[in-house]
Amino acid sequence: MLEAQPDIEVVGEAADGAAVIPLLRRLRPDVVAMDVRMPLMDGIEATRVVLRTVPDPPKILVVTTFENDEYVYEALRAGADGFLLKRARPSEIVHAVRLVAEGESLLFPAAVRQLAAEYGTSKAKAAMESAALTEREGAVLRLMARGLSNAEIAAKLVVGVETVKTHVSAVLAKLGARDRTQAVIAAYESGFVAPG
Repeated sequence: MLEAQPDIEVVGEAADGAAVIPLLRRLRPDVVAMDVRMPLMDGIEATRVVLRTVPDPPKILVVTTFENDEYVYEALRAGADGFLLKRARPSEIVHAVRLVAEGESLLFPAAVRQLAAEYGTSKAKAAMESAALTEREGAVLRLMARGLSNAEIAAKLVVGVETVKTHVSAVLAKLGARDRTQAVIAAYESGFVAPG
């Protein structure tokens, strides 16, 4: 399905997380679709290892069976750029790969809200308060938490995409988040964005 796309090339496949690391060092893909449950090394640990040890690591799209799976939450906390359900339609899978390749995160906001509500912490609340986001940065973070892309946020706030990118960068820096996914998780964990 992915190989049939004119702008996507599948460069490799691995049967378990342990095989992913040497393969991606050799092939240097832009995006890795990482199954959460694999033998030898699961997708969560593989994600941690990739992001910790591989220079200029690829974007990681976690693929899972259940949207409320606690493993998904752990994978996002480990630094994955988003997640996708195995039951997604082919067009959704292709869209997800393209979106993550472009640097956007891919979240199902309802699932992230549920996960964050279950695993949220008071430490996250204190970190959010100390970040001292501006009103506009807070608005951008709330829209990110709803799953909107930079272009969609720009349209909603009636500003340019570059302005949104500047606000997103400021939010990430203030929260100490590696990417949009981690910022959104922090927003839900802290209660800055309420589940539901």
